[in-house]
Amino acid sequence: MAVPAYLARMDTLLDTPVTVASVSLAEFERDRDGFAQALGGSFERYGFAVVADHGIPADLIARAEAAAKSLFALPETVKRGYHRPGSGGARGYTPFGIETAKDATAVDLKEFWHVGRELPAGHRFADVMAPNIWPQERADFRAVMLEIYAAFEATGARLLEAIARYLGLDPDFFVDTVVDGNSVLRLLHYPPVTHDGASIRAGAHEDINTITLLLGAEEAGLEILDRDGQWLAVTPGEGALAVNVGDMLQRLTNGRLRSTTHRVANPASARRGVARYSMPFFLHFRPDYLIETLPVCVDAAHPDRFPDPITAHDFLMQRLREIKLL
Repeated sequence: MAVPAYLARMDTLLDTPVTVASVSLAEFERDRDGFAQALGGSFERYGFAVVADHGIPADLIARAEAAAKSLFALPETVKRGYHRPGSGGARGYTPFGIETAKDATAVDLKEFWHVGRELPAGHRFADVMAPNIWPQERADFRAVMLEIYAAFEATGARLLEAIARYLGLDPDFFVDTVVDGNSVLRLLHYPPVTHDGASIRAGAHEDINTITLLLGAEEAGLEILDRDGQWLAVTPGEGALAVNVGDMLQRLTNGRLRSTTHRVANPASARRGVARYSMPFFLHFRPDYLIETLPVCVDAAHPDRFPDPITAHDFLMQRLREIKLL
């Protein structure tokens, strides 16, 4: 039987810093363990992978993109009416000039909107997961965003199963860890770059969460810092996802799966006048999940780097303070 192309590349992938793995989630149904090895190997080497055939319908993506562009086209005064200072940007609008990468001084050149999980009244996480804020000026916004939120979550669940298989865990290991998780859909607008300066679209950073699923990265700019100190461009095909490991998963796996530094660089001169839109889905553990190093990721050669467990909520609060959202 012929070896799938995504598996044939793995020996090269693990030894040569050329590109992250590009895999098809359609392969997951045919060869779950093979897909898991390809995805997990790329996460261990690069912290990133490109995932095609992910199951999020193209028409839903188009509707969500149109809704996001329509939202950001609202007047600045209207958008700022949905900003909640002191909330960490958890829901609603965050204007330009606020978010700053950890340890950076120059602000990012972006504005964004956050959509979180809809919780029923009296839910046990209501005190740490704020209700959503919905723009009154865009009647269809709520419905399409909740639809794509659910689609991201379903795709994320399949990727988490693959990660569990790669780590030698029960395939359902992550199911309970993300039930009612504090996952966030971020709608991002990077305007045209009008002048040179210290700021870039998104400064070098790592993600806080478990895994991130990103749509819209086909517009150039996403770069990852490889372990040899070189910046590598990640440019998925149209409609494909860029998926990366977040700090929570890195901590859980004792650094075996890497939360890689990445950025969104300013465009080349020919594209400086073009705005960039993207939709990352930050998949989170549930707030009370205790992030405690997995025993399968600890041995004599890899002692526990994170001996003090921490809840997902406490970890999130620490990091939001570091990036000046709190």
